[in-house]
Amino acid sequence: MEPSLKILPDVSGQIAGRSLDEWNAAYVKVENYFHALRIRNKPLLGQLVLRVLERAQHRAAHEPHRSATELAAEEMDHIVTDWFAEVLQTSPIGSEQTLSTRGRLALLLADMPGKWQDQFLRPGPWPEGFVNAMRETFLRSGPDFQLSKMTPRPLDLGPITTLTNLGNLPYVRMALAWLMFALLLVLIFWLTHGGFDQLQNRIHLLIDWFKQNG
Repeated sequence: MEPSLKILPDVSGQIAGRSLDEWNAAYVKVENYFHALRIRNKPLLGQLVLRVLERAQHRAAHEPHRSATELAAEEMDHIVTDWFAEVLQTSPIGSEQTLSTRGRLALLLADMPGKWQDQFLRPGPWPEGFVNAMRETFLRSGPDFQLSKMTPRPLDLGPITTLTNLGNLPYVRMALAWLMFALLLVLIFWLTHGGFDQLQNRIHLLIDWFKQNG
């Protein structure tokens, strides 16, 4: 029988040759993974995390170059993928990555967290409705199913873009632009406050002068 999970450090302050900080990081990693699958049942969540860490501890002594987080992440994926293979009656050999990805998608499409959360990672037999839902959504999610990718495009802000680009002009050109704008405002003000009449009078005087001296 395999030894159970060690939760207390030895005389060196380590567990299976790894520090407590490493195992804490591994615990958080595994817990976040199950949270991403929407496992919210606290007792079930705790059992699943400890199950993964126990398997990681068994490997730790034989793989001293691997961190606790790496070992836990691999064991977590192995456990979940093997379970998918049993539920979906699909061999994981040669298709581990595809089975893992499509299996997780099938879990969410079948609403496992909402309807059958207590069945997650449990050995069979499972409820018929759960098995049928998993297999149906698994087939629906592939092989034609593809995750779309959106290429970011620059936003077209219209006139706002033009105003924003003024800030990129050299200072001299910016000053000239504002000067021309100010002169235009002065001209409009002068024409709308008697300037147009004055201009007409001067044009008439100029025409009369040419007629008298022509």
